[in-house]
Formats: sequence, C-alpha cells, structure tokens
Amino acid sequence: MAPTIPEPSFLATRRGGLTLLLLCAVQFLDIVDSSIMNVALPSIRRDLDFSQQSLQWVLSGYVLTYGGFLLLGGRAADLLGRRRLLVAGTGLFAVSSLAGGLAANAGILIGARVVQGLGAAMMSPAGLSILTTTFTEGRDRTKALGVWGAISGLAAAVGVFLGGVLSEGPGWRWVLFVNIPVCVLVVAGAFRLVSNRRRRARLATFDVLGALLVTGGMLLLVYALVKAPEAGWGSAHTIGELSTAGVLLAVFVYNERRSRNPLFPFSIFRIKGLAAADTTQLIAFAGFISLFFFLTLYMQNVLGYSPIQAGSAYLPVTVGIVIAAGVSTQLIPRIGTRAVIVVGALIAAGGMYYLSRVPVHGSYPTDLLPGLVIMSIGLGAVFVTVTTAANAGVPADKAGLAAGLLNTSLQIGSALGLAVFSALATARTNDLLTGHTPGPEALTAGFQRALLASSIAVLAAALIALRATNTRGQAPPPAPATDARPAPVPEAAE
Repeated sequence: MAPTIPEPSFLATRRGGLTLLLLCAVQFLDIVDSSIMNVALPSIRRDLDFSQQSLQWVLSGYVLTYGGFLLLGGRAADLLGRRRLLVAGTGLFAVSSLAGGLAANAGILIGARVVQGLGAAMMSPAGLSILTTTFTEGRDRTKALGVWGAISGLAAAVGVFLGGVLSEGPGWRWVLFVNIPVCVLVVAGAFRLVSNRRRRARLATFDVLGALLVTGGMLLLVYALVKAPEAGWGSAHTIGELSTAGVLLAVFVYNERRSRNPLFPFSIFRIKGLAAADTTQLIAFAGFISLFFFLTLYMQNVLGYSPIQAGSAYLPVTVGIVIAAGVSTQLIPRIGTRAVIVVGALIAAGGMYYLSRVPVHGSYPTDLLPGLVIMSIGLGAVFVTVTTAANAGVPADKAGLAAGLLNTSLQIGSALGLAVFSALATARTNDLLTGHTPGPEALTAGFQRALLASSIAVLAAALIALRATNTRGQAPPPAPATDARPAPVPEAAE
C-alpha cells in the first residue's frame, strides 16, 4: 500500500502568507478601534465641546453596532459571500473613519463611530470564516488561528499605545485617519487573494424576521449594558431594556426553530465544546478589556501619566503576547487546547490580582510592570487557544456563523465587564468620597475593586474552559461548496 502523501502547506507559500497577513489586518483594525480612542477622549472633548455624558458614546457607539450586528454579519457571510461582505464592510469602515476624522461637531463623530461599528461587524466574521475555510490542513490551521488569536490580544494593547502617540503627535483625528490606507490595502488584497465562491441566497427564502429580531435584540442588549452604570442597574430603564432584549431574543429562538430556512441554525451548538469556548471568550474578555480601561484611568488620573506615557506602559504586554502565542501554537498539537486555555487563564488571573493591589503613589517598575508581564503571557495563551477551540469541528458552510458567535462573545463580554466593574468601582469611590477620603485614594480604591473583579472573571473563565473542546488543530469536517482555498489565479471580481 502506497504511503499517504501529506497535503502541501498553503501557509508556507507566498500567497498563503499574504492571505493570512490580509485577514489579520482585518481583525487588528476591528479590535484596535475598540481601544485606540480611550486616551484620545480628553483631546476630543476639548476640540468638539463634548459634554461628559455624551463623550462616552465615542466609545459606546462603536461597541453598540459592532456587537449588535455581528451575528447577522456572520451568517450573511455564509449566505451572500465572504469576500463580498469583507469588501463592503471594509469600505464602510474606511468612509466612516474619514467622516469621523473630519467631524466638526460631536454628533457627526458619534454617528461616524456608529457606522464604523457596523462595518466592523461585517468585516470581522467574514475575515475569520475566510481564514478557517482557506487554511484547512491541520498544521496550517493551527498556526493561522494562533496568529489570529494573538492579533486580537495585541490589538487591545497596541490600541492604547497608538492612541497616546497619535493624540500627542499629529492630533486625535489621526486616530481615525490612520485606518484609511489600511482599508485600501485590505480591499485591494481581498480582490487579489480571496476567491469569490459563494452560496447564492434567494430573498424568497431569506429569514428577514429572524434578522430583524436578532439584530434588534442584540442592539438593545448591548445598549442596556453600556448605559447601565449611568442609569443604574435597578432603574426602570435598565430593567425594561434588558427585559425587552430578552423577549426579542426569545422570540428569535422560537422563530428560528420553526423556520424552514433559519438565519441561525441552532444545530451549530451540537458541535462539542463550541458553547463552552464562546462562553470562555465572553467571560475572559470581560476581565481583560476592563483591566486595560481601569489601569489606563489609574495611570492618568492618579499617577498623572500623559497619554503617551500611559500608552507606552503597555509595550511589554505586546512582547508577552507574542511570546505566549508562539509557545501556545507549538503546544496545541501536543496537548490540545483545553490545558493551554486553563493554565493561561490562571496565569493571567494571577497577574491581574497583582495589579489589583496598586497603591496611590505607585511605581511602574514595581507595581505595574510585573503584573502586566504575567498577565500578558496568560492573555496570549488564552486568545490563541480559545479561537482554535471555538472553530474546531465547524463545517465550512457555518464558518461565518461560528466566527460571528465568537466575536459576539468578545463584544458582549467587553460591554458586560465594563458595565458591571464600572458600577463596582464607582460605588467604592463614591462611598469613600462621602467619608471625606482624599480624591486620589478614593479613585485608587475604586480601581482596585474593579481590577480584583476582573481577575476573578478570568479565573471563572478558566473553570468554564474545562468544558471546551480539547482540539489539536484538526481540519473541520467537509461541507457543501462555499468559499474554499483561493485558486492560484484569482477569479474575476463581482
């Protein structure tokens, strides 16, 4: 019997490497724009005369539509064509970035950020589903998903640094302008490198009601989470919004189970470990994103760091993520994803607990750097392996849906973490201020409580990960023809 010839490595070719670079640029853009605006907010408030209440929507407007439309964007990529969704979303992202950079008032900037989030909701699941249906050979798939996961962690840390550099350099508008040339390269690369095969979805069978229900429910859910710290968790507004979102999503589930052509086939949850991997991502991101947010506030409002100093403080985090991602990618084929996720989350939780003890007169070398380095190693391991586990066993015709689920868990986790932990921090700070505690001490105590809660969230993610798939990077099962590996010669554009 002739020996089995292993499938050649597409990733090792020039075209394969460029394809992975293109798709990682998509994910980097989407994630970095969730954090890059943080340190630019004071400059934006001065230039455009924002009120304190409306300023939060520079961040929340993006998160709202990004999280709200991800499930629809992921399924639309499966049904209408992944390259089509990727190009359309990137174009929308570029136009809204230009509009935001040129904004003359607060309303235009917020509107641009809302549209930018919609573009990201189209780009991200399309990009990840192209990756999982292009790199199908076991080792290629593990490496590609590892790089994608590492990019998610890197972008969260690099965004804060770039925001500080651009805000203190050419100005906050360049935080948005810098997206445009990258978007142009992504669109050009998509036409050159990504094939145009797709399933044609007929409007007669498209689940319009399901699309309206899931999008309306997700938008209202994210909106309620974003507004909860300000309105109060027990307020009539918050309870009403969360209840209405729950009703819409429950009706969506009922509609999908009765539909002959559901927008969201719930059979995807029969894939072993998928729900656990997505839940792990949700809980872990609630902790990680909150850490970046509160630690940045601590450095600027308590230690008096400038935007560029606060951003530069995260540079060691990027190094730790890169190292951890490389090691994790090597470990996955040997021991599987589950052990790496659990150990990574435990390491990250330990680093975050260290950071939760920051003092009022903290020092970067002793009070921040050790915790950041430890946390970054765990963070890199978690992002790489959760991405791999969440895509294990997903057939190609549902790759977009799986990508939408994973990214939705990321966005919902981010919004939920900031909402809950902000309430904890604010309550602690206000209690101390009422007792005439000095401002810096009261702020620090609030940040300590939020950071402690963030570390507990990541610890909980480690426990949930015990139910995740323990994949070693195997290829997904076959599925009906859809976006497959790009042909040597790109097909004609639509």
